[in-house]
Amino acid sequence: MSKLITVFGATGNQGGSVVRAILADATLSREFKIRGVTRDTSKPAAKALAEKGVEVVTADLASPASVTQAVTGADTVFLVTNFWDSMSEDTEFSQGKAVTDASKAAGVKHLVFSSLRNVTEITGGRMPHVTHFDGKAKIEQYMRDSGVPATFVLPGMFMSNFYTMIKKQEGVYTLAWPVNPDTAKAPLISIEEDFGKYVKIALKQYPSAIGKRILAATDYYSPTRLITEFSEVTGHKAQAVQIPAETFKSFMSAPVAQELLENFLLLDDVGYYGGESLEETKKLLEDEPVSWKDFVARNKGRWP
Repeated sequence: MSKLITVFGATGNQGGSVVRAILADATLSREFKIRGVTRDTSKPAAKALAEKGVEVVTADLASPASVTQAVTGADTVFLVTNFWDSMSEDTEFSQGKAVTDASKAAGVKHLVFSSLRNVTEITGGRMPHVTHFDGKAKIEQYMRDSGVPATFVLPGMFMSNFYTMIKKQEGVYTLAWPVNPDTAKAPLISIEEDFGKYVKIALKQYPSAIGKRILAATDYYSPTRLITEFSEVTGHKAQAVQIPAETFKSFMSAPVAQELLENFLLLDDVGYYGGESLEETKKLLEDEPVSWKDFVARNKGRWP
């Protein structure tokens, strides 16, 4: 009899990637029946999942009752939360707490969470404003303390975000960050294509994966390497430049300017993952992740 996995955000980029990875895997597709959680079961993406045999249900992370329904009967739960929906650390934490508490009450055997590091802690308090990292780290700690068996998959920077970060200025494509282009290191992931490949590690390495962090990134890229490969693939003239912190902040809306500044400064400080190597995770990957060069080649029309 198949086990049940509840996947929150099943029509989003992370949850959707998890669903696709399970359906495409010969072993996991036999092992798991999928319950996909979405806010609107009538939208085309939800209907497409249903046509593939996914049980599609609605749940509101702000409603403990609906969360309980979503995880009842599940052996495994995948959770992704979205800070940017509310821009409230308290709201995001309450969502993570609700799923953790419901999972514990329902006897869930494995909770897989899309987490991030606590930047305030790993920088010794030098960067205390990266709330969208710290909030997820606090959810992770709550899960660890709860006693629910859990694994944490930490996505790198989304390659798709570079559609807007690499800007054409006077005929030159420019990546302008407030860090040294040669020494800063950004871990990159093609989130929709690859995130599920890393969650597969958590599922296939269970129970040895309990308590571990899986670093979901294909490689570390300096801005210089990143923009050089971008230029090689597209043929565009391109450059990576360092700009002053205040100039960088001037491009951002006031509520997030300091948060995003510190987020980028982290890349040239202790590092996005606190200095951890990606090699241990790479050894466990069954499917080759998409490189930055391959991503650019597939999507170079996005930078006309």
